[in-house]
Amino acid sequence: MNHISALSHSIRIAAILVAAMLLTACANPGSGPDGGPYDETPPRIVSMSPAIGQRMAKDKKVTITFDELIKVENAQEKITISPPQIEIPDIKVQGRRITVELIDSLRENTTYTIDFSDAIVDANEGNPLGNFTYFFSTGESLDTMEVAGNVLAAENLEPVKGILVGLHTDTTDTAFTKKPFDRVAQTDSRGRFRIKGVAPGTYRIFALKDMDGDFRFSTGEMLAFLGEKVVPRSFPAVRADTVWRDTVRYDSIRQVHYTRYVPDDLVLLAFSEKNTQRHFLKTQRDVPEWFRIYFTAPSAKAPEVHGLNFNADSLLLHQPNTGNDTLTYWLRDTSIPQVDTLRMTYTYEAYDDSLGHNTLRTDTLELTPKMTMARRLKQQAEAMEKWQKALERRHKRGDYSEETPPQVFLNIKGNTSRSITPAENIRLSFEEPVMRLDTAGIHLRLLVDSTKVDAPMRLKRPSGVMTALTVMGEWRYGQKYELEVDSAAVTGLSGQVNNKFKLAVNVGKEADYGSLFLHLPGADITTTVQLLKSDSNIERQVRIKGGRADFFYLQPGTYYLRCFVDGNLNGCWDTGDYAAGLQPEAVYYFPAPIEVRANWDIEQTWHVKELPLIHQKPEAITKQKADEERKPRNLNAERNRQLGRS
Repeated sequence: MNHISALSHSIRIAAILVAAMLLTACANPGSGPDGGPYDETPPRIVSMSPAIGQRMAKDKKVTITFDELIKVENAQEKITISPPQIEIPDIKVQGRRITVELIDSLRENTTYTIDFSDAIVDANEGNPLGNFTYFFSTGESLDTMEVAGNVLAAENLEPVKGILVGLHTDTTDTAFTKKPFDRVAQTDSRGRFRIKGVAPGTYRIFALKDMDGDFRFSTGEMLAFLGEKVVPRSFPAVRADTVWRDTVRYDSIRQVHYTRYVPDDLVLLAFSEKNTQRHFLKTQRDVPEWFRIYFTAPSAKAPEVHGLNFNADSLLLHQPNTGNDTLTYWLRDTSIPQVDTLRMTYTYEAYDDSLGHNTLRTDTLELTPKMTMARRLKQQAEAMEKWQKALERRHKRGDYSEETPPQVFLNIKGNTSRSITPAENIRLSFEEPVMRLDTAGIHLRLLVDSTKVDAPMRLKRPSGVMTALTVMGEWRYGQKYELEVDSAAVTGLSGQVNNKFKLAVNVGKEADYGSLFLHLPGADITTTVQLLKSDSNIERQVRIKGGRADFFYLQPGTYYLRCFVDGNLNGCWDTGDYAAGLQPEAVYYFPAPIEVRANWDIEQTWHVKELPLIHQKPEAITKQKADEERKPRNLNAERNRQLGRS
């Protein structure tokens, strides 16, 4: 072989070797059938600087090196540094290295923890390192106590994800609002937290949705607090761990000795305080006949209106909502809407920042409708002109059937679109306040074969609602009714009357319904029970009487139960108040769904405190689902099956 051919042969061999090396390099990271086995080994730490657990540390920069390329997932969500850092630390991932550089000055004689949770995974297969916490101390000793528990939403016992939980050595009430936490943790997807590196002592514990990043409570932030103090301690304990052969077969159970840190079962109930700072929010005037005023918070005092170009005392109808934070005003005199811009002084309660409480304030308002009276009259004139031209065309064809212009009637809406139960009633809604009601023009009739028989009924105006009417009947199982409102039986504020209105009402058969009878030992009249179709859909609500809550005429289906202790008996759940030391009203769930069947009665006893709060809410209506536990994916077992290997 000559020199040139030998060189060519060597080049070809080198090329083959390089190609083989490239194929091997490409196969190893991704792998699979059949580029070789998958990498199922979690990343391994090969060095830490400073060393984990180092005492008298002075360096604010921590470097952790691994045996392979790594990445950090959801760093902002999962990595928590304690004591909390006012200046955001600099966290970098470069190849096989993680560096964390603290910007705040180091505190003396303090244990620092960097909790990575399960954020560290290898860069290729995503194998997790597992829950990992790095720690060091600036003093001569390390603090190793831990405090753990769960944070739940007080209103519905949902796990609260990503909320800070902090400890204060200052146990006064003002520490939560004046000082940053001494130590912190963050809840995971289950609402679970674990505060590490805690020194022996006595603490107050809080949860905080820290919107401004100062690690202390500010008005408007979600919070939770325990009234009692927390004293961390530890003791030796033993747990049973299962040793698995593979993903489905276990090998044995072994006893593991460990140190248990308590308390580890704290439950913090998070809530947002009711906004008591009342501010004028906005006005709304879509049409000339009414206007609406919105506030940011309720008030027991109704605002006062003084008209500058109209007489407010005699010309306004006032319809507030509960709490006087949304108020609707109707113009009683039909001549006033001719004035496009209403001018008035408006006196109301509003928060004064300098005084720190609500005081009376007076503003001058000018309200112009989106649909002005001039624009409305123009539209009416255009509609009349269009009708007149159509009339002339009909006359040319000899058609004299429609000689009067179409009349605009007061619209009526009925709330029934299905069968009702004997416990329900009919609600009629109107576009404007009802000023006159001819009760003789409203009829409820029972349909018997082909005839209609007058049925007893009672009409009721809902309290504080000027635009609705309730029709209460003596409903019979399996019967059909007809509700009829004669023309002009109802007159609205504008003078419009209704057109003839009919509504079919069907009552279900007795065998169509089921009943649920609850016995709640120890519950009193302050307990209100809610029957739910979903967590946000309250089907019924009743107050306990004699330790019982009974639900009749239930449609067949799946229901859930929630109750709350209505301490002030106002019929609704109330939030807490930190300054007053007031916890939210207690909430409990029945831990399983209730299946209601037609023509069937269910008797159920419910001990509301039998289970811990974290185990009460049924999984089916829990919106905040727990993240799947991060584990190596065991892909090689599947690969072997695909390759026909055992």
